[in-house]
Amino acid sequence: MSELENESGDVASEKERRGIQSVEAGGQLLLALGAQGRPMPLKELAKAADMAPGKAHPYLVSFTKLGLVTQEASTGYYWLGPTAMQLGLVTLRMLNPVREAIPFAENLARETGHSVALSVWGNQGPTIVFLFDAIYPLHTNIRTGTVMSLAGTATGRMFAAYLPAKLIEESLLEDERRLGPDIAKPTEPGNLQAMFNEVRKHGVSRSVNNPTPGVCSFAAPVFDYSGNIVLGVTLMGRSRSFDIAWDGTQAQAAKACGAEVSRRLGHQSLRVG
Repeated sequence: MSELENESGDVASEKERRGIQSVEAGGQLLLALGAQGRPMPLKELAKAADMAPGKAHPYLVSFTKLGLVTQEASTGYYWLGPTAMQLGLVTLRMLNPVREAIPFAENLARETGHSVALSVWGNQGPTIVFLFDAIYPLHTNIRTGTVMSLAGTATGRMFAAYLPAKLIEESLLEDERRLGPDIAKPTEPGNLQAMFNEVRKHGVSRSVNNPTPGVCSFAAPVFDYSGNIVLGVTLMGRSRSFDIAWDGTQAQAAKACGAEVSRRLGHQSLRVG
């Protein structure tokens, strides 16, 4: 390809990417409303969008006509309007947690070199629905469709920490019947609660050389817009090349992946760190 052709292609590509600046500027007001999560006065909203109030007002007038923004009669505060709400509901109805998570899980596996599994809460408990292999041989019994022990695996404990207690009590009994006492390894209620509290404290669950010797893992939760856990992201690797510190590289990578997928599903309050 000649230099002239390459330059022409770059120009064409740039034209395709070029948007309408006024639309992008006005969109900052909508993003600011969504980020703050509450009705806001004009001056405060304009400041949040890094815009002068005089410039923000015409945008808000147009957004109000479209139903994207509404203005409270009693306070004059601005908030997201019925059209914005409807668009959000349509998006949420179309979201598929596993489909949204796959690109992030694949990227996590590629960046770390370790194995990554996606799991959901199925009829029999935490179930693996997608698996990305490590770049090296990793000997585990995990396959797509594998139902994980609730108390005996990082994936299981991660779900148990965020699901309703009554559901977990019943599932623990099923866990023992399904897997047998040698695999399910019944645990005292007090110890179980301590493990679940640890998960909630750190935002991830951890397994070190258990249930598979030589394999460690961190499992991070994925929440939807209503704050319910809908998915798990489990990062697994060989002990000798896996950072098992709660604030280490692997824990942070798994947690960041879960947080990003949660954000895609409309969850606002998750924090990484």
